[in-house]
Amino acid sequence: MPFSIDQALGVFPQALQLEAQRAQLLASNIANADTPGYKARDIDFKAALAAQGGQGGALPLMRTNPEHMEPSAAGGPAPVLYQVPLQPSLDGNTVNLQYNQAAFGENALRYQATLTILSGRLSGLSKAIMGT
Repeated sequence: MPFSIDQALGVFPQALQLEAQRAQLLASNIANADTPGYKARDIDFKAALAAQGGQGGALPLMRTNPEHMEPSAAGGPAPVLYQVPLQPSLDGNTVNLQYNQAAFGENALRYQATLTILSGRLSGLSKAIMGT
């Protein structure tokens, strides 16, 4: 029976990468909360994870001609989107500080949970390999 490390770890490595990318974007938004003209950015985590993990999201791309470009491989950064401001400021800044702080906290919690699950899976694989 063939063994695949990707199957053993599931979607968690991709989720961890996306959560790290989102943390950077949200931290940048918080840092620029007072910068005139700054546009808040974020990613659509659910859509990005579905695209990378192939779970219930878009269908995978398929080449129908050998001269077509190769579909991008899973694991790349998610497309960055601009947040839609609830109440834009007069200086053009679109950062909602409270929203971004709450989203950053939620994302940090998800990151830690994903890291814990991934660590458990790696520990289980290590025990299986070592026979302990």
